[in-house]
Amino acid sequence: MTELAQSHRPGGADGTATRWWRDAVIYQVYVRSFADGNGDGIGDLLGVRGRLPYLADLGVDALWLTPFYTSPMADFGYDVADYRDVDPIFGTLADAAALVEEAHRYGLRVIVDVVPNHTSDRHAWFREALEAGPGSPERERYVFREGRGENGELPPNDWESIFGGRAWTRLPDGEWYLHLFASEQPDLNWENPEVHAEFESVLRFWLDLGVDGFRVDVAHGMVKAPGLPDVGHPDQIRMIGTDVVPFFDQDGVHDIHRAWRRLLDSYPGERIGVAEAWAPSPGRLARYVRPDELHQAFNFHFLGTPWEAAAFRAVIQESLDTAGSVGAPTTWVLSNHDVKRHVTRYGGGGTGLRRARAAALLTLGLPGSAYVYQGEELGLPEVLDLPEEFLHDPQRLRDPEAGRDGCRVPLPWNEAEPHLGFGLPGGEDPWLPIPASWGPLSVESQLADPSSTLNLYRRALEVRRARGSFGEDALAWLPSPEGTLAFARGEGFACTVNLTGEPVELPAPGRVLLASEEPVIEGGLARLAPDSAVWWEREGA
Repeated sequence: MTELAQSHRPGGADGTATRWWRDAVIYQVYVRSFADGNGDGIGDLLGVRGRLPYLADLGVDALWLTPFYTSPMADFGYDVADYRDVDPIFGTLADAAALVEEAHRYGLRVIVDVVPNHTSDRHAWFREALEAGPGSPERERYVFREGRGENGELPPNDWESIFGGRAWTRLPDGEWYLHLFASEQPDLNWENPEVHAEFESVLRFWLDLGVDGFRVDVAHGMVKAPGLPDVGHPDQIRMIGTDVVPFFDQDGVHDIHRAWRRLLDSYPGERIGVAEAWAPSPGRLARYVRPDELHQAFNFHFLGTPWEAAAFRAVIQESLDTAGSVGAPTTWVLSNHDVKRHVTRYGGGGTGLRRARAAALLTLGLPGSAYVYQGEELGLPEVLDLPEEFLHDPQRLRDPEAGRDGCRVPLPWNEAEPHLGFGLPGGEDPWLPIPASWGPLSVESQLADPSSTLNLYRRALEVRRARGSFGEDALAWLPSPEGTLAFARGEGFACTVNLTGEPVELPAPGRVLLASEEPVIEGGLARLAPDSAVWWEREGA
């Protein structure tokens, strides 16, 4: 057991738990693109380990690592061939253990991905299923079905793959297998007890190694509606997160999460489960974080909110109400490895960056936990002009505009050529090219600029941590002009956000703690700059 895990047992002498996850700021590391430690052009565990001081200085509480397991990389690691080993491009199992141990020495917890909806088609189980043939116990681990039509030439139902096309592939022996993602990612059959036992073993393997929890990929998947009924509509990807579909958010997934919660609770150190769950409503999403289920769920409704004050207020209040109804913290997120970076979503250029800086203070000022996707603290935009030969995201098969390569471009660490510090001097070119224009956005450049986005994040996390119970303090909305938001938190804190393109005046709530752009204060009034946010130390609260 690692040092940090030993020192954070769930339940002290007074019987209370640390509950660190309720207000934690967790940094998402997309391993391929964070830092290249061996010079082959691909980020790896050695590179992450070398940058732990940066994450500690940034002020985050934990890091979440995207999959680094053995994989043929059809979906960049989310097609797992061996859940208990590290792919050679990322390092070794010893590297993973050393990274966890060293992160704990820096006071950082480590969350890893688990991918339970599907495996790689190179996984030993699937290879055995192909060899064993129809009706075999090996095929019962996956979702195999006979086809429809006179000779079984039609797929078993009308389900579509998230990556485009139908969700079924036919084998030469006539049977079809289900893959809600790429054909290289066959869906597991969670009605089979072997599958449950295997994933309990996988979780224990990594918990014993010392990890502090799991981000559960497609936590709304695994269980399918009985009989695998047709959806009855085309373009099913657009229904995800808004409509009920027979292959996602079925009630049976909650039994799995309850079993995993019992397993997590059996380990010391407040190990957690985080749901990547798309549900048709915040109320349905809240079911994933009931007291006996997972600890957190990503708030994709917040992530997708347009830059409008009324829309943000509505989604914030609904999120707080629904999570609060089950006693859970709300978990806020602006970007991740699957969506366009929010600088670009908010308009790009100077406008997008101003809004992104304001959104950072808005998000980090809210109750609960927050996730920071690598590079958002640098204000990185989406890269929209990657050369065609570098674009390999399987999601582009569905829609070229939906490709995720542009948000996965490696980080710029300094202005040194040719790789902006991502890899080693004389090493291979990065797996995705880094724009030369990113030099001024690099970590080194921004650390030297007091007004940089990186230093804004560093100061915000410092203030947040200094306020102790900040993440748990309730939110109270304050009166504010149209197009703005204002709220108070606990004793002595307020946040104001101007989401309009014009300056707005309102009564100054107190002394400026931190601002994405400094307000002008005269005669007790504060003139907020367009697309800006301010944290205040309230007077007389």
